[in-house]
Amino acid sequence: MNKNPHNLKLVAVDMDGTFARTDYTYDIPRFKAVLSRMKAVDCQFVVASGNQYYQLRSLFPNYYDELSFVAENGAFVKDKTEVLFSADMPRKAIEVVLDLCKDYPEVKNVMCGLNSAYCERGKVSQAFFDLTNIYYPRLEWVADFAEVQDKILKFAPTMPVEKTEFYVELFREKLAGLLVPTSSGHGFVDLILSECHKTFGLKMLVERLGINPDQCVAFGDGGNDIEMLEYCGLSYAMDNATEAVKQVAKHQCPSNDEDGVLVTLDRLFPNT
Repeated sequence: MNKNPHNLKLVAVDMDGTFARTDYTYDIPRFKAVLSRMKAVDCQFVVASGNQYYQLRSLFPNYYDELSFVAENGAFVKDKTEVLFSADMPRKAIEVVLDLCKDYPEVKNVMCGLNSAYCERGKVSQAFFDLTNIYYPRLEWVADFAEVQDKILKFAPTMPVEKTEFYVELFREKLAGLLVPTSSGHGFVDLILSECHKTFGLKMLVERLGINPDQCVAFGDGGNDIEMLEYCGLSYAMDNATEAVKQVAKHQCPSNDEDGVLVTLDRLFPNT
């Protein structure tokens, strides 16, 4: 039997709500087995997420250097051991975001840098910091975002869930020409440079590998996965995905809590 019937050379997976279960676990032995089969046919596994690189790699201890990462929604791209790209937000864009968020105190902001992510003391609670720390293992308190000396990759504001769309539109209008809002829903938005998104990172890896989008498969569940699902020749929306994602993806697969990605990869890369 052909162990790569679709001639796939790249598998891109979102993390939250897609590859990882709700409790942030996954079937490690099953994944290692399919990864071995993928490597045997020269297919690269790519983690494409809005989360911090250090958080993502912690999920693959001892073998994260065998994988590629499109982290921070495309603002940081690493192919195995080599960093290919890291964004550097212009000072003007940073200042506009900081001024805008001052007018909306219910928005809790996280500044995401190359070396660490940051929360402003007095602006958010310790509970918010602790929750953020799960997704950004490198996280520091600062007195003022304006004083941070780091290469800024993106901002990750959080707002009341029911106001997510309101703030997406507000950010789109107020930050036009500077940054683009992308949302996975549920009150979480990333403010990124227009050229920095998951597909930007995937294209970089595709060119590096000398392959084409038809040889790629993507899995996702949220709005920030749509471009990636459209770009890849084969695409799957999780059963728990939003309707917008399901409309874009070519196929559906079981939910993240049913190991939908691994179920599908076992079929795409059969054992015998």
